[in-house]
Amino acid sequence: MYKELLKDKILNKKAKIGIIGLGYVGLPLAVEIAKAGYDTIGLDVSKDKILKLREGVSYVGDVPAEAIKEILNSKKFIADTDMSLLKEIDAVSICVPTPLNKSRDPDISFVMSAINELKKYIHPGMLIILESTTYPGTTREVLLPAFQEKLKVGVDLFLAFSPERIDPGNQFYGLKNTPKVVGGITKNCTELAKLLYEQIIERVYPVSSPETAEMVKLLENTFRAVNIGLVNEVAIMCNKLNLDAWEVIEASATKPFGFMKFEPGPGLGGHCIPIDPIYLSWKLKTINYTARFIELASEINSHMPEFVMTKIADALNDENKSINGSKVLIVGVAYKKDIEDIRESPALDIIRLLISKGAQVHYCDPYVPDLRLDGTTFSSINPENIAKQNYTLAVIVTNHSNIDYKNIADNVPLILDCRNATKNSTGKAKIIKL
Repeated sequence: MYKELLKDKILNKKAKIGIIGLGYVGLPLAVEIAKAGYDTIGLDVSKDKILKLREGVSYVGDVPAEAIKEILNSKKFIADTDMSLLKEIDAVSICVPTPLNKSRDPDISFVMSAINELKKYIHPGMLIILESTTYPGTTREVLLPAFQEKLKVGVDLFLAFSPERIDPGNQFYGLKNTPKVVGGITKNCTELAKLLYEQIIERVYPVSSPETAEMVKLLENTFRAVNIGLVNEVAIMCNKLNLDAWEVIEASATKPFGFMKFEPGPGLGGHCIPIDPIYLSWKLKTINYTARFIELASEINSHMPEFVMTKIADALNDENKSINGSKVLIVGVAYKKDIEDIRESPALDIIRLLISKGAQVHYCDPYVPDLRLDGTTFSSINPENIAKQNYTLAVIVTNHSNIDYKNIADNVPLILDCRNATKNSTGKAKIIKL
């Protein structure tokens, strides 16, 4: 009975949809649901985020302010910190962070907080979908027991997992045209989750269980982490062999089959690739299995900032200089190009290491005007002032498209390019590649 009632509400756009967590995942989802014509309630514990949204201000680069204003004006979206609004909801997506704790174990405290709030307000005919990245088994082992206490899942209440696939800064693939994987506790759960997402996403791909859907997300990002680890080690090997790693990779990429191009860099950043494989590795340790590829890739990737420091020290040493006392410009502090997100950015580790060695560090990033690190606030310098600063060295950590690399190469005598951003540069600087 409840399945058919909810199905009818979804198809007739009478369902009221909730989003818990209005970050890089939840906010784009809330916008698309509201644009599709559903009454949407966005919930977040951050009062600052809620105030910004109510004023039509976006804090997520992929969500323009115009989109926020549009759904506010349509009266299809409200933003609030009041979790009691969940009692009005027919379907809810949990999009809260799942970081690692200090011991690099999964931290699902934000998920648990969302569960505890939902337990107060769940009602028959409700659909709950977890989107937060987590280890296989979370939906069945953590969410199901919490909700099964009051209602029968698959009959009175519906529960599924659907991994987020947000790629910040991607100009082609967004929420709408990226296929969505869903796996429910029961067939009814999968069917309803699939139906809901089909209203806003072009293709929805159902799988047999939430564990499968949870594993899908981890495989996707483990694939990237392992291959990035491989090319990072190739960069280290090429350095020892006096070869240009970028030339080797570009030439390899001409092969039209059996090769997928990945590029080395100063380390991993963001909310997925440095974290998700560790979730899988942790889960496997609980069943006495070591994920060797993951462990090795993580070791290589996590040590890339130290490799960058070695390259910096060698480059300065060749000029009869040391890190101590050098004036260093970090170019790009976001974790990837053309976005403002600094989560887990390798630039942060490199800045810390340089400061610990006595360097005077500035940074330039058009997407990150200010940066607070270990109690100190840094501000991005104006590119026009680079010529006046007499930098000893520039380190290109993030290759934003709107940076004038020739300007840097003309005004800084020595550059360590970690992203091959200067491959077409005609500047005056001595350029050393990662």
